[in-house]
Amino acid sequence: MLSPEHRAIVKATVPLLESGGEALTRHFYAMMLAEHPEVRPLFNQAHQASGSQQRALANGVLMYARHIDQLEKLGGLVSQIINKHVALNILPEHYPIVGGCLLRAIREVLGAEIATDAVIEAWAAAYNQLADILIGLEEKIYSEREEAPGGWRGTRIFRVARKVQESDEITSFYLRPDDGGALLDFHPGQYIGLRVIIEGEEMRRNYSLSAAPNGREYRISVKREPNGKVSNHLHANLHENDTLELFAPSGDFRLEHNDKPLVLISGGVGITPTLAMLQAALSTRRPVHFIHAARHGGVHAFRDTIQSLADRHPQLKHFYCYEQRRDGDDHAHGFGFIDEARLHHWLPETRDIDAYFLGPVPFMKAVKKHLKALGVPDAQSRYEFFGPASALE
Repeated sequence: MLSPEHRAIVKATVPLLESGGEALTRHFYAMMLAEHPEVRPLFNQAHQASGSQQRALANGVLMYARHIDQLEKLGGLVSQIINKHVALNILPEHYPIVGGCLLRAIREVLGAEIATDAVIEAWAAAYNQLADILIGLEEKIYSEREEAPGGWRGTRIFRVARKVQESDEITSFYLRPDDGGALLDFHPGQYIGLRVIIEGEEMRRNYSLSAAPNGREYRISVKREPNGKVSNHLHANLHENDTLELFAPSGDFRLEHNDKPLVLISGGVGITPTLAMLQAALSTRRPVHFIHAARHGGVHAFRDTIQSLADRHPQLKHFYCYEQRRDGDDHAHGFGFIDEARLHHWLPETRDIDAYFLGPVPFMKAVKKHLKALGVPDAQSRYEFFGPASALE
């Protein structure tokens, strides 16, 4: 039970988390992953190596401590967390492992003089409160998806119906249920989790669903990352008629349906969820502006797909910006980076729009800044992180 005294102690640790949160979470992850190999598949080692996972956890812990007595101020953070957890099949038995290691990390990083028994007791109560909230919300989603038409819990085996190269770096995989059963519907913008075994090691990853729901198959479009174990495995070793284990679709980044002009802005492989959103939006008369940035034409995926859609749907306008100028890349509408001036010309005349954007974090920071400067309301400017959630401010 989280008492008023516990809340006061947790809030008193906020300055320590502001200055030393990343050191604490680095120690936490190193300890937990060394001592509990059973949870390693739940964490992307590339995000560990870059520090993004540690920073995201430090930010989450800090936000929770700040708002321990007003959890509603956490806003969409809780929804992001539970959807990521559901996509990776996080279960109640994982929480005690995380909690025990977190409390040890607090004690060992802050030291016994600061992390007193009272502080550890307060943080234990705070963690247990949060764990109970997340477990309850996650179970609600698991149950709903298991009971929905075509739904399931845990993993389900899918077979690769087609494998299509979309660019120099991106390949699409069309996945159909191996049991021939019905397929769970999803919202454009959501993603699926998959489980693979590579050289005897289990790994789990999330990939955006890159085509609108059709009741027959899911499509994911995977960029081959230079040091990505799973992406390289899928590109090199997953072929047509092979099977994959999938978790049910998840994600709170989803297309909102209304009459406002829709603007989809993507950088690189960030194009994938916007494709599903685009297909869904074009089934209405809603105006759509599709803006995509790529390094050059060779890595620009789905260009022919977008052109084909534009030929059939006059409400679709598309604009491309390439960082590099190469011979033959004359279909680009600009070279360099998407800046405020370009967005000014490529956005609809009205700023009462719904904008969705995805891509590398520096790209998203710039787009968010430009949209704000151009008068797009913050509440109508939406984004998603492929990796651990972090701030764009």
